[in-house]
Amino acid sequence: MLDINLFISRLKAILTHYELSSSAFADLIEVQRSSISHLLNGRNKPSLEFIMKIDEAFSEVDINWLLYGIGSFPKPEEKPQHKNQDNPQKKIDETSKKIIERIVIFYTDGTFKTYSEK
Repeated sequence: MLDINLFISRLKAILTHYELSSSAFADLIEVQRSSISHLLNGRNKPSLEFIMKIDEAFSEVDINWLLYGIGSFPKPEEKPQHKNQDNPQKKIDETSKKIIERIVIFYTDGTFKTYSEK
């Protein structure tokens, strides 16, 4: 389970590391500035879309570190363990070595949203 207070401290560490204001950070990852304010004040929890935007914008941020404090920031340079010749940009699930193709979120009203790297 996500400890929101620890998540906030790690988010602040990202801002400090890149010397960004919360407004500049919001603009960089293309979210509303109020979203960052609400997160930093503990009013809201991060959405999957928010986490994905951080992952896309900052290659040095490890999602496991951001969410759970596992690993380090900035993440150390990794030597490629598995080479995907079709698309080297696809993420690899390190525990099973399966390639994540897409994430689909289903809503209670029957709609859905698909996230994929293309």
